[in-house]
Amino acid sequence: MENIINVKSLRQNMQEYAKKVQNGQSFIVFKKSKPLFKISRVEHDLWEQVIDFTKIRKGGVDINELLERL
Repeated sequence: MENIINVKSLRQNMQEYAKKVQNGQSFIVFKKSKPLFKISRVEHDLWEQVIDFTKIRKGGVDINELLERL
């Protein structure tokens, strides 16, 4: 179920809304009686792992070293 909140409430209670979104709730954010955007939980399968740099070197790879090799 989507709840309606205003921008001021979102700004003042960001941590509270973040927890609610993390638990599956979604919100439509309004400003001056007009909908601006919707916030909802990101589905876990949205992200695709391309490479795990910790398999190359323990602790990962330094970004500067990686960029030098490109």
